[in-house]
Amino acid sequence: MAKIITILTILLLNLTHSLSFSPENPTNRRILVLLDDFAIKSSHSLFFDSLRSRGYQLEFKLADDSQLALQRYGQFLYDGLIIFAPYIDRFGGSINQASVLEFVDSGRDLIVAVDVNSSDLIREIATECGVEFEDDPAAMAIDHTSYALSEFEGDHTLIASDDFIGSDVILGTKKIEAPVLFQGIGHSVNPSNSLVLQVLSASPSAYSANPMSKLSSAPTLTGPRISLVSVVQARNNARVLISGSLKLFSDRFLRSGVQKAGSSTRYDKSGNEQFVTELSKWIFHERGHLKAVNVRHHKAGQTDEPALYRITDDLEYSVEIYEWSGVSWEPYVANDVQVQFYMMSPYVLKTLSTDEKGLYYTSFKVPDAYGVFQFKIEYQRLGYTSLSLAKQIPVRHFRHNEFERFLTAAYPYYGSCFSMMVGFFAFALVHLYSK
Repeated sequence: MAKIITILTILLLNLTHSLSFSPENPTNRRILVLLDDFAIKSSHSLFFDSLRSRGYQLEFKLADDSQLALQRYGQFLYDGLIIFAPYIDRFGGSINQASVLEFVDSGRDLIVAVDVNSSDLIREIATECGVEFEDDPAAMAIDHTSYALSEFEGDHTLIASDDFIGSDVILGTKKIEAPVLFQGIGHSVNPSNSLVLQVLSASPSAYSANPMSKLSSAPTLTGPRISLVSVVQARNNARVLISGSLKLFSDRFLRSGVQKAGSSTRYDKSGNEQFVTELSKWIFHERGHLKAVNVRHHKAGQTDEPALYRITDDLEYSVEIYEWSGVSWEPYVANDVQVQFYMMSPYVLKTLSTDEKGLYYTSFKVPDAYGVFQFKIEYQRLGYTSLSLAKQIPVRHFRHNEFERFLTAAYPYYGSCFSMMVGFFAFALVHLYSK
């Protein structure tokens, strides 16, 4: 009986998994939300309601719940993970730092909210994703010129930031007019790491320090180097959001009006709701997720894909690229998709033309070199999942019976040979029969 129950459980898990995250439906649906306290469920309800309204199934659990698990029988139980538990020292159940990182390595997405005096566990998870924090856990982002006024007047740790990343695919096409309220810790990213992006940065006058103690030396983290919110897109296209503030997602900050110090413009509502909503759409693959299908190549004038090509053949190459809109696949339109005809190095590099309906195509002549080539597309663009396509094809030289019988360029040499023979024959006749 126990074996039957186990088998049924495995089948149910496989069925649930097949109906959720898949290449044909890349938007995450099952999300585990880990909390320090269930009070966060109500204090951050607007953010959670936004996710539910878009079809997400949220499961709330305390971070120290002894029944916690991210996978069972080799199958992941969730498609996304939200950790709103900055002070937890140790997760319950089978979840730990390694299992969270394995979750991301599997291609699934993660949101982590770090905060002042966060535990080493949460800071280490964020650090493993590519950001760096100051050694002082009480350090906060402070700004004496870009702080928020009104009901929060005088608190220079409450920053009103409008230094957003310039990417429509990450933050949406609609501009965020109002500044975003932020109160928490800043972090830095390695500029040489192209996988980590600063989405919300501090102003040039900001610095990171402990607000409860006097500065004894110059701050090590200052200005726009301070990232308030960062995102990571891993090489496996998993996406991670790292926020230095849990309050950033709170109902209080989402509903609050805001006026930036030094500005006469007051907004009735901060930009937090639009910011976290649009950012969560990108994190959970409602935008910027690409797929390539129907990769084809053939000789010019033909339709069937050959087993190999001959040098100097004319060929045509095409591929279809689509972007997930959160509901359906829409044609992706760009002018920077390139294909390489590659053997050790690219012999041919062509920018693909598009019909703006998803089809990309080009044509070129096979280079005068034989061996095993590849059609390669390595497409990486800010905010979009990367495309890596490769298809091998052999290229042969001319067979002995495929060369031209007489070459036009060689006619002078042919003439010299025949004239030499005629001259020799004439010389022999004259020499033999002359007296």
